[in-house]
Amino acid sequence: MRPDLNLLLAGFGGQGLLFGGKVVAYCGLIENREISWLPSYGPEMRGGTANCSVCISDEPIGSPLVLSPNALIVMNLPSLEKFIDTVEAGGSVFIDSSMISKRVDRKDINVFYIPATKLAEENDLKGLANMVLVGKLCKELGFCSKETLFAAMEKSVPPSKAELLEKNKKALQIGIDYL
Repeated sequence: MRPDLNLLLAGFGGQGLLFGGKVVAYCGLIENREISWLPSYGPEMRGGTANCSVCISDEPIGSPLVLSPNALIVMNLPSLEKFIDTVEAGGSVFIDSSMISKRVDRKDINVFYIPATKLAEENDLKGLANMVLVGKLCKELGFCSKETLFAAMEKSVPPSKAELLEKNKKALQIGIDYL
């Protein structure tokens, strides 16, 4: 049995956190695992706070709400401050260090500082920092194969936005390749 993924993605609305969660959830779906995807956002989607809970398991999922994540993706300082203490010991945190300069004090978790926004912009992928972080999450936690991740992206990008598929895949690959 593979370990469960209890992921929380958090930041400002408009950073693509709900979409990132959708891609991760599709990974579980493609691999015939149990999944839940629960978006949550403040009164305004763009600029307000947004977070998304994703669970992937081989067992039925009791609650779609992730209160003690074993993985956390954060894209702004308020979200880091709000959720860092909820990460379970041994969990992993993926921080967009382009947006957050603060360092994490906890020694019982794995912390990855990825300049996702900077990497995305340098590669003409403005707005795809979320996918850079999802790529890094996949590489470090191995919750699915790279092939599954790319197939999930194909399922997640609607036909009306087909021109964005390759850019999203490129952003995932940047995250996978980031050391």
